[in-house]
Amino acid sequence: MSQADVFQDRMLSLGLARVSEAAALASAKLIGRGDEKAADQAAVNAMREQLNLLDIRGVVVIGEGERDEAPMLYIGEEVGSGNGPEVDIALDPLEGTTLTAKDMPNALTVIAMAPRGSMLHAPDVYMDKLAVGPGFKPGVVTLAMSPGERVSALAAAKGCSTTDITVCVLERPRHEEMIAEVRSTGAAIRLITDGDVAGVMHCAEPDKTGIDMYMGSGGAPEGVLAAAAMKCMGGQIFGRLLFRNDDERGRARKAGIKNLDRVYTRDDMVTKDVIFAATGVTDGSLLSGIRREVGYLTAETILMRSKTGSVRRMTYRNPVK
Repeated sequence: MSQADVFQDRMLSLGLARVSEAAALASAKLIGRGDEKAADQAAVNAMREQLNLLDIRGVVVIGEGERDEAPMLYIGEEVGSGNGPEVDIALDPLEGTTLTAKDMPNALTVIAMAPRGSMLHAPDVYMDKLAVGPGFKPGVVTLAMSPGERVSALAAAKGCSTTDITVCVLERPRHEEMIAEVRSTGAAIRLITDGDVAGVMHCAEPDKTGIDMYMGSGGAPEGVLAAAAMKCMGGQIFGRLLFRNDDERGRARKAGIKNLDRVYTRDDMVTKDVIFAATGVTDGSLLSGIRREVGYLTAETILMRSKTGSVRRMTYRNPVK
């Protein structure tokens, strides 16, 4: 293998940040305009164009759906110049299309890259997720615990009361019983309407975000993206695929998953070093959204490398032509 074919995460990281920034800037003109599909398509087009400028032989393993369902950035699509290292790409060109359309907080563009074969090829099904931030012993909380037990265990590990714990949960009817049980412990709930990659990432910076734990079910592809972020930021995430019918079980088997009941850890979902970039589209707890000035758009991006544990925040002021 030549040096050019080695996964140079440091050299590729700034290119990945440009991919994320381009998608965010492209969707900016549609913030608050009420058109989710147009905002998503603008982000997809920009992200794909920038990816194809990178010297990689990339394959989208987490994308916009199956080939027949998505015209661009579908699972299995090849991206990059065709030169350089073979890599897996996980992406969500616009995580929070509804948030963007309604100008609500925490819409992001998200992308991760790792050596070929190192990311879980998660099918488009639900995943039961549980995440906490860094600094705790492995398994301080588990999916086998009830929601109340998780709160108590985390409070004990932090040396605080359960009333000092805040849990982030996606606001869905399926979570009503879980929310009630968590609140019965005295813990607080922060509900989010969309964007569970950002929801999980909140756990990695509890002093900044006020979130100690994430739990609940959401998209499995987003679970892999969240695992990539947590691998860079530190912290634990667990995921178990959930299936509503035989068709979804068939999708999992087609993706190469044999044990349908397996609980995946962070390092099961992303097995090798990964780089991760996210750019704010609307203002949020993690990143500022796109800022409009006369003649300029300004974007904030977080760029992370698991190999070094580096977390870089960058502001990009882009002239509008």
